[in-house]
Amino acid sequence: MAKAQLITKLGTKVTIEGTSEEVADLLARVEGKASSGANSSNSHVAGPIRAKKVLSSPANLISELVETGFFATPKELNAIKVALEEQGHFYPATTLSPTVLRLVRKRQLRRIKENKRWVYVA
Repeated sequence: MAKAQLITKLGTKVTIEGTSEEVADLLARVEGKASSGANSSNSHVAGPIRAKKVLSSPANLISELVETGFFATPKELNAIKVALEEQGHFYPATTLSPTVLRLVRKRQLRRIKENKRWVYVA
């Protein structure tokens, strides 16, 4: 495990740990940006690096329901809507319908017609 420490222009200390290839690659990226930023006339100090937040889109939320076994028994669209509402995510059925259909096309879900209504199962 390789380790490197950087000190930014503002005095912030950054410690990088990883394989030697990962550390070398990251150092090359940081040095490359520092040199190109210094040459530009509009150079400015970059803000803190933030981890990307995984968006909680309806498709991602329904995929999580698939992984937890929610679709072990057939569920109607309204049951999916209620399950998402219990988790604090409120979407109208008109938004969920095409989302669920996309997951059917991706073969993450199957749909079956029961009593003239579509039900979804994993």
